[in-house]
Amino acid sequence: MESQVRGGTRWKRFAVVMVPTAAATAAIGVALAQGALAASFSVSGQSFKVTAKELNGTGFSQYGALDSGYTLDGKKTMHPVAVSAFETARIEKMCQSVVTPNIPLLGSVSLKLTAGDSPREDEQVQAKDLYIDVEDLGANAEFSNIDIGVAAKDLKGAKMKGGGEAANPFGFAQQAEKVKLTDVEQTAWATTAGTFKLPGLHMSLHAGVKECY
Repeated sequence: MESQVRGGTRWKRFAVVMVPTAAATAAIGVALAQGALAASFSVSGQSFKVTAKELNGTGFSQYGALDSGYTLDGKKTMHPVAVSAFETARIEKMCQSVVTPNIPLLGSVSLKLTAGDSPREDEQVQAKDLYIDVEDLGANAEFSNIDIGVAAKDLKGAKMKGGGEAANPFGFAQQAEKVKLTDVEQTAWATTAGTFKLPGLHMSLHAGVKECY
C-alpha cells in the first residue's frame, strides 16, 4: 500500500470476502439508476467463473451480504458474498463460464460466454450500476481515493442494493472513486446491472468441464 492513505493504492493480489451480521432473507433487491428495484430472485445452485484482462470502474463500493438460493437438488441455502458494485465499468476481454454437472448420458456440460476482446474502449464491455456477488476474487488492483472501513449505509459511490437484501447497513464496507483491476479471476453467484453492453458476444457449449480459468 502506498504511503498516501487517500491516494492511489496498489495490492498485488486482491481478495475480500466479508460476512455480515444481518439475518438472511429470501429475496435480493437491486437498486438501479432511477432508484427502481429489479425483480427479486434467489440464486441458482451453480456459481460461475469470470475472467477479464482489465476492468476499469468508477464509483466503486464493496460490502458483505448473504445470497439466498438453492442447491442443485432443490434445498435452500445461503452464500456469504462480497458485493462489488460500480457506477460504471468498462471490461476488456471478458469471459464467463458455468458448468452443469451430472446430466444424464452427457455428464458435465460447460457454457462459456466471451465479449469485448478488443483494445479499443468503444469495443469493450460497458456496464452501468453493476453489482457482482463475489465468493472469491484474485486480481492486480489499483484504487484512487480509497476509504476502508466505511459504514455500508454511507457509501458515496454505488449504493447498497436495497430491497430485501440480506446485508448489514452498519457493517464494514470500502469505497473508491476509481478502480483498475487487471488479470481478474473471480467466482460469483449473481450479477445485476442497469445496462450491460457486450460487443462481440460469443456463447458456446462444450462437453466436459471447460471454464474460463
